[in-house]
Amino acid sequence: MRVLVRPAQYAALALYILFLGFPLLWLISASVKSSGELNSLTVSLLPGEWHWDNYTEALEKQGLVRSAANSLIVALASTALSVVIAVPASYVLARLKGKVRAAGVGWILVSQVFPVVLIILPLYLILRTLGLADNLAGLTLVHTTYMLPFALWMLQGYVAAIPVELEEAGAMDGASRLTVLRTIVFPLLAPGVVATAMFSFVSSWNEFFFALVLLQSPENYTLPITLNMFVGGEGKVALGPLAAGAVLAAIPSIVFFSILRRKLTSGLMAGAVKG
Repeated sequence: MRVLVRPAQYAALALYILFLGFPLLWLISASVKSSGELNSLTVSLLPGEWHWDNYTEALEKQGLVRSAANSLIVALASTALSVVIAVPASYVLARLKGKVRAAGVGWILVSQVFPVVLIILPLYLILRTLGLADNLAGLTLVHTTYMLPFALWMLQGYVAAIPVELEEAGAMDGASRLTVLRTIVFPLLAPGVVATAMFSFVSSWNEFFFALVLLQSPENYTLPITLNMFVGGEGKVALGPLAAGAVLAAIPSIVFFSILRRKLTSGLMAGAVKG
């Protein structure tokens, strides 16, 4: 009976990977199919004829490259701002006791309760008054504000898991508070920072509603807005170019995850050594 356990585990893992990867495989297949084949009643994973014009149309006719550059700027900037603000704030939130911490936790929870549709109108009026409406800088600030509560919540959990005794031992050895944070706390906090950066980047990269309301100029459109333009005014969808654009839109997230995955592993190892 034990002999069958390991093959069953591998089979279950293979089925799970297939379950997760099948939508991506179908998307890639649809991106190289002609419109006639996509609208056909015959279902096939492999295309009958490879139709690479979908990628050409997505890149040239819809301005996908420009929109991807806008999304990349907003996502990287909002991720950097969120992490820079959340790291010291989460340390304070995790280490302080009493009313200050209660107020901080309460603010985080309350900020996640309100639906986005309730705040979008006053948010737009504020940005218009400041001259930041229809502007990538304004959208970056909105994304940072929207992601910051969750980033704080994630990081304060990581900080709380770091034993206070490590900081006390460093202080007893004569290290200043800044030295303790730099040499003990921050290396142990690296996996949390990486995980928070991943979440922030993906959230900003995929965000649609704020960009739809705040951006009016086509040159400022982000990638989700441009992909939405593949749907015509009468509901007619250009399935091939849309699938091609979606495949291209997934590449930066995959690259970003691949880069930070190595940082996550090195952070875990550093934390093990420091601990």
